[in-house]
Amino acid sequence: MLENSFKTALKEKRPQIGLWMSLADSYAAEVCAGTGFDWLLIDGEHSPNDTRSILHQLQALAAYPVHPIVRPPVGHTHLIKQMLDLGAQTLLIPMVETAEQARELVAAMQYPPRGVRGVGSAFARASRFSAIPDYAARADEGICLLVQVETMKGLENIDSIAATEGVDGVFIGPADLSASMGHLGNADHPEVRETISNAFSRILATGTAPGILATHQDSAWQSLREGALFVAVGVDIGLLRREASALSRSFREGLPDLES
Repeated sequence: MLENSFKTALKEKRPQIGLWMSLADSYAAEVCAGTGFDWLLIDGEHSPNDTRSILHQLQALAAYPVHPIVRPPVGHTHLIKQMLDLGAQTLLIPMVETAEQARELVAAMQYPPRGVRGVGSAFARASRFSAIPDYAARADEGICLLVQVETMKGLENIDSIAATEGVDGVFIGPADLSASMGHLGNADHPEVRETISNAFSRILATGTAPGILATHQDSAWQSLREGALFVAVGVDIGLLRREASALSRSFREGLPDLES
């Protein structure tokens, strides 16, 4: 129960395809869980999720062969402790800009003496409420830390961030990165795309896995060809809106035919 299939896949250089979940709803999460993705991201940074809604989504996903990743709004130690105690094994931490920050996050993810994670798992879902008697001794093995680099400062330090022991993957945040580069709202700008490609190479050179959110298929395939090992290829809200809009449009455009 403490194995982390996602972490293992990254170590074995097997690309993992994921979906971003922003609807903040366990029913919607369960729908997504049965669609064949390797991983699903529960977003707590830009979605109206709180600790309980994240818990409910983790519970909904537990019955399916898909790996949940949780992104808290910020990498504070107490929030990381809560997410891990809820049973999340893989966290994506936004806005990481230095190796020092990365080391602090590694410590927050691990129990003493290696880290500073608070010990309260006996009463937590993570240990199945003590059904896993050796949870505290083995938990660190299955913990996976993904850090998000999305500013020019983060890019300057990406080599040392990626090389930090305990960091399993470095995720490039294209939206904030493009804004940091002066191309707000244009993550597909050639300069941004070239910068991302270069970042992948630098991450791979450290032996760490690169990742990204790429909602356009061309960009997603390009990222995979460039070595990205965990790629989110869509967002639940975008899929819902796009399909609903297409369905509505197909009938609106057909209405005049009924009058002829």
